[in-house]
Amino acid sequence: MNIETITVEQEELHRLLSCGSGDAALLYLYLRCGNPAANAAELGLSGTRLSCAEATLRQLGLVREQRQHIIPGERPNYTERDVLRAVDSEPSFRSLYGEVQRVLGRNLNTEELKILLGFVRYLGLPEDVISVLVCYCKDRARQQGKLRNPSLRTIEKEAYAWAERGIDTMEEAAAFIQAQNVRNSRLSRLLQQLQIRGRSLTPGEEKYAQSWLDMGFDEEAIAMAYERTCLNTGSLSWPYMNKILTRWHEAGLHTAEKIRSGDRKPGTGAKPGQRELDEDEKAAIQRMFQEV
Repeated sequence: MNIETITVEQEELHRLLSCGSGDAALLYLYLRCGNPAANAAELGLSGTRLSCAEATLRQLGLVREQRQHIIPGERPNYTERDVLRAVDSEPSFRSLYGEVQRVLGRNLNTEELKILLGFVRYLGLPEDVISVLVCYCKDRARQQGKLRNPSLRTIEKEAYAWAERGIDTMEEAAAFIQAQNVRNSRLSRLLQQLQIRGRSLTPGEEKYAQSWLDMGFDEEAIAMAYERTCLNTGSLSWPYMNKILTRWHEAGLHTAEKIRSGDRKPGTGAKPGQRELDEDEKAAIQRMFQEV
């Protein structure tokens, strides 16, 4: 039997590992074997699990599809009459706004109903997906420590992001939320490693942190970079730590074991498990001597 070798790019492998979905990984390998389309029977998956796996791969950018980009400035300007007509003549919309009011715990005013109508008519989001979207935004606000429920303007921004990403089915929504939950869990563990408590990351800090996770480092490797950063700078320096991790990433060192064995320059006489100091570390030690 001839078995074809499949080469998976490191970046794509990291994406698959980060999503925490075995079904998505199985489907990805199945498609990479040259199969033109997913086959639930051959993969041993139910129709629902297959749909979720396909949605996960789309959210990871591992299945390329043409998406219609939504331009916010093009959205129509709905009137109060449009809203009243929708409430009176469209039972599904009447049910939707009742559900949104229940989730947010308050009545929606006319301007908010116009926004909600835009979710349905302009973005083309189904009512059940909109309900999930509102719940997701409410849960996210709670996780961020906010006491008030999000406004419809805030939810609108997320709705456009979902439409842009092609999240227009329950399977797509479930795949996206699962990916976000995995991401938030990993970020939470990273905060613990960095001794950050009682506050959220700034946008710049979160960008650094997410890039390190996307690079595929394990937790011990990030802890090693943090310890080295503190020893050399006296505190957490995001740019300095990023330089360390970027250098390891470029060298293909993503686990603590590989870093210990590979993060040293050859021919320097360093003992096994040791490495020669880089220029930044030499400079840090020099500053320490000058301050004595």
